[in-house]
Amino acid sequence: MIILVGFLAARIIPGQRADFILEIPPMRLPKFSNIAIKTLGRIEWYLKEAVPLFILGTLILFTADKTGVLPLIEKITAPVVVNLLGLPSVTAASFIMGFLRRDYGAAGLFALQEQGLLNTEQVVVSLVTITLFIPCIANFFMIIKERGVKTAIAMAAFVFPFAFLAGGLLHKALTALRVF
Repeated sequence: MIILVGFLAARIIPGQRADFILEIPPMRLPKFSNIAIKTLGRIEWYLKEAVPLFILGTLILFTADKTGVLPLIEKITAPVVVNLLGLPSVTAASFIMGFLRRDYGAAGLFALQEQGLLNTEQVVVSLVTITLFIPCIANFFMIIKERGVKTAIAMAAFVFPFAFLAGGLLHKALTALRVF
């Protein structure tokens, strides 16, 4: 998957190839002050850059749920989840939650498996599919910030169908081979 996606991304997304230079730094015992300064710098970056995006993602999730958009998206995606992936329609909610908050999606899939709604093949298919998504909406916002809206939308327009297609092909292969 990584080789295929990398090949396609190199063809579709403009940019220059980076030279692969690996330089091994000298091995030294780190100074506590250096560790503290770098840690504080990274915490500051995280609080300024990432936390607002997580808050925005959670706000979007809350608004989508309260306005009825979330159930509508679930209803629209349910046929793809059922027919292509061979999963129960309630799995659509976990996929949507997985895009908005990855941990919610994984927790939803775990809950479905615990309730006996997913068999082993369905667990594998759902995990492969959700793994191939863009990690979460906060990550999508970071892509927008770093690459621009046009590139982020193009990436999402490729990633989501690709994830579902890969999951669907896996479902068909596992069903045909009767692995589980």
